[in-house]
Amino acid sequence: MLSQMQRLTTAAEGRYATDEELRFLPEYLRSYELRMQTYQQLQKSEITILKQVFSTVMQQAPELFSKAQPEQLKHCQQDTLQTLRYCAAAMLVNDADTLRERYLLWLQTIVRAFDKQHSNDLLYTAMQQAVKQHLSAAQADLIVPLIQDIHLMLSATA
Repeated sequence: MLSQMQRLTTAAEGRYATDEELRFLPEYLRSYELRMQTYQQLQKSEITILKQVFSTVMQQAPELFSKAQPEQLKHCQQDTLQTLRYCAAAMLVNDADTLRERYLLWLQTIVRAFDKQHSNDLLYTAMQQAVKQHLSAAQADLIVPLIQDIHLMLSATA
């Protein structure tokens, strides 16, 4: 929504916006309550979700973290938590563009520099599953596409 508002402000400078240009506002307002509830549920459940994600990944590929230094695991957990929080914020304001522009491109550079695509494939698959378990279907429909975008951009095939 922030990106859409910014584009609208630029496009309609010096004139009134058209009905077509304003179409996104009622759609966003209709979904606002669900977005807020989803955001709050993610906030309450983030630690549980992350524990589930890392438990799943460690069961699937114990070698990923067995050789890692405690500091490396801590950084990975912090990055994963930050990603969930950025997704939650982007979902709340319905602004995937800003998520991609400000966070995802940076994260993609880091992941590729440290050759962590495989571990990220596992992490973001597990995150999607965990989120679906802790949110209603309607809530998951708002946040999972953002996690899928991140997964796709960080995957080994991207």
